[in-house]
Amino acid sequence: MTAPTGAPPRFDARFRAEFETLLRWRRDVRRFRTDPLDDGLVEEILRLADLSPSVGNSQPWRIVLVESAPVRAAVQASFEAENARAAEAYDSERSALYARLKLAGLKEAPVQLAIFCDPDPLQGQGLGRATMPATLAHSVAGMVQALWLAARMLGVGVGWVSILDPQAVQSALDVPPNWQLVAYLCLGYPVEEHIDPELEREGWQARTPLSTRLLSR
Repeated sequence: MTAPTGAPPRFDARFRAEFETLLRWRRDVRRFRTDPLDDGLVEEILRLADLSPSVGNSQPWRIVLVESAPVRAAVQASFEAENARAAEAYDSERSALYARLKLAGLKEAPVQLAIFCDPDPLQGQGLGRATMPATLAHSVAGMVQALWLAARMLGVGVGWVSILDPQAVQSALDVPPNWQLVAYLCLGYPVEEHIDPELEREGWQARTPLSTRLLSR
């Protein structure tokens, strides 16, 4: 694709409103239809996500398309073990609520992506990360957010599965040992869609106002 040229675009009120709508409707999906995504959708989502900025233009994300049934089974096993362990960390009432939550769509999602950070990419020549090396992983997280928005724009749901043992996932995928797992993503068409977060609907945690996180010095 040819890079755009000329004057920068002007984002009008309609575009701004639609962008806010996209942000509000970007949800963490755990309930997927099992039918495959339309041809070319995954490639288009990844193409758009790859436009994300990164420290030193290093593009440290490494994306693994997880298709092997045995590897998926290993990831599912890790989730089940870590999920059971997490439930034990809460008191009885909160643990019972935790047990009712659906926290992953690993059995249903037709597409699964493991997103890693290369902690020492040659690309970028180290620019901008000498004092803050975590900016590499931050760059990968930014790419994940762009991927999520691109997928939602195209009608595809995304679920971020964080209840995993990173070492187990790394071992199952046989990737370089120094790669850092940043996100394990499930993609597919949602069974249902809601504008409010599922954790809020289920009574786990409501969203709080920006004022609770905004400081001034």
